[in-house]
Amino acid sequence: MAGVPASALSTAAVPAAIVAVDGLVKDYGAVHAVRGISFAVRRNEILGFLGPNGAGKTTTIRCLLDLLRPTAGRVEVFGLDTGRDGVAIRARLTYLPGELRLPERQTAAELVAGLGRLRGGFDPVRREELAARLELDLARPMRNLSSGNRRKVALLLAFLWPVELLVLDEPTGGLDPLMQREFLRLVREARARGATILLSSHVLSEVQRVADRVVVLRAGLVVADGTVDELRRRVSQRVEVWFSGTAPAAALDTVPGLADRESEGRRFTATLTGPIGPLLRVLAAHDVESMLIEEPDLEEAVLGLYEEAAP
Repeated sequence: MAGVPASALSTAAVPAAIVAVDGLVKDYGAVHAVRGISFAVRRNEILGFLGPNGAGKTTTIRCLLDLLRPTAGRVEVFGLDTGRDGVAIRARLTYLPGELRLPERQTAAELVAGLGRLRGGFDPVRREELAARLELDLARPMRNLSSGNRRKVALLLAFLWPVELLVLDEPTGGLDPLMQREFLRLVREARARGATILLSSHVLSEVQRVADRVVVLRAGLVVADGTVDELRRRVSQRVEVWFSGTAPAAALDTVPGLADRESEGRRFTATLTGPIGPLLRVLAAHDVESMLIEEPDLEEAVLGLYEEAAP
């Protein structure tokens, strides 16, 4: 699994879609885990891959790593077919699984050294830098590490080699908020060096902070594919406006997307779904003293999608 620096390949040698999933189906007997999904991960983007437990995220990830074979459909990574070129694909990426199985008797330093031999070496300066940033003692045996420190070992391994694609499945489980923040810095730095990141996480706040785009699965189907802002715009925003005089209820009634309108003297409240432009144009014609618009949250949008798609 020798890593190849992202800078080692010209952009002409790398397809625009680093990961391309087309009509992927994966069945386990009578259980339809993934039901004909299609999406892409573009070069040098951070894609948030979201969904409740059992949505099919991990199954999809295992198919793109050639750890599982699809029932139907096609998966390509770096323009290569996962079923035919799995070894070549895995040599150019790093996978951090959600469930960690680390050798109990080895220290983190011994594990890094062993994997380094398999991957053609590693940069010891980079190893020490990551250990310091993650506050990780490399000399302690794995059996003496907490779940959070085991996760730090996995993160060190994930970011040690300058690969082209990082596939991260629930990477921050067990980490405290400071380490979660450090993880986000590492993700941004990897992207700045040219890497592409597929980030599967239940921590929606961290996805909101770093993802360029989000794909949401529910019951084996893609129920949303778009930017974070596009998903957030699906959520109703609470609007509160104070006017110098009586709220112009008649004019506000003409604004599309407003619901739950309430006018009381100078104060007007409502929920807004969709673009804010029409509301601002109406408000511009009146004397407004103050306005509060609550920022929509990715978590609300995604939870709403889970509920909409529920059987």
